Amino acid sequence: MYKGKNVVAVVPAYNEETQISKVVETMPDFVDTIVIVDDKSRDRTVEIVKNMQKDNTRVVLLCHEVNQGVGGAIATGYKWARDNDADIAVVMAGDGQMDPADLTALLDPVVDNDVDYSKGNRLVYEDAYKIIPKTRFFGNTVLSYLTKIASGYWNIADSQAGYTAISKKALHAIGWDSMYKRYGQPNDLLVRLNVLNMTVRDVPIRPVYHVGETSGIKIHKVIFTISFLLLRLFYWRLWKKYVIQDAHPLALFIFFGTGLLLLSFIFLLRVLILWAMDGSVPIMSSLAMMFSFSVGAQSIFFGIWMDMDKNRRLNN
Repeated sequence: MYKGKNVVAVVPAYNEETQISKVVETMPDFVDTIVIVDDKSRDRTVEIVKNMQKDNTRVVLLCHEVNQGVGGAIATGYKWARDNDADIAVVMAGDGQMDPADLTALLDPVVDNDVDYSKGNRLVYEDAYKIIPKTRFFGNTVLSYLTKIASGYWNIADSQAGYTAISKKALHAIGWDSMYKRYGQPNDLLVRLNVLNMTVRDVPIRPVYHVGETSGIKIHKVIFTISFLLLRLFYWRLWKKYVIQDAHPLALFIFFGTGLLLLSFIFLLRVLILWAMDGSVPIMSSLAMMFSFSVGAQSIFFGIWMDMDKNRRLNN
């Protein structure tokens, strides 16, 4: 128990035979249950966890029959925490990259009912750019900015940090079966929390690397995959929050601006085709292209500004 609250640690694990023991051994005593979700590992992860269960009654093992990705493993752990009446669920990866010393800082805002969800932010740590691998730092910075736009949480950074704490209220409000199951899970969750008007806070944490972890993430692929995911989530959030739940003019600005940008692209294609065929640029099409682009971009920027103001209270 932590300050009278039941705490469940969700530990997604995939091929973590060298790391999982250390994660369990260093787990703070105030964590009531350690739910390890094996995502169809191909090594000895399950065997090692079963051996630990003999001496550690806190450890619960859940096994996926099919690999679902880290997001799927986290969702499985969250559902267990929800169904077993946890007050707070925290996520600590099975690779040992999350410092247990930072856990109380993540728990306190949720325990004190200041926020519904707290997440770690490694980017604000002193010399983070020296500790975090350069490609990771660059990719995370880009995705963090795009996530601000998609989620509406403009004071949140380090969007890919998986070290988090979530309240009982949020655990029961989110539909975990529809959660994105791969590396974009933290981004998807932030968008869903915003639709539900949940408060979120960043908590500075120490970045941990080179502790024996292995990563199969290819930044050049992930950054494009998640960027398209965020684009889809952005419009989904606008539709759910500002059209279905509460009619708000900012949705009109952004949808109208998007339509004009698409129209400007059509005019651009027309200009390029006629230029290639006739060797001259059609004046009217060029003017129409520039007009639709400028008005569309301004409309979108104005809508985003309104969205920032609307969500200010949720950025705790």
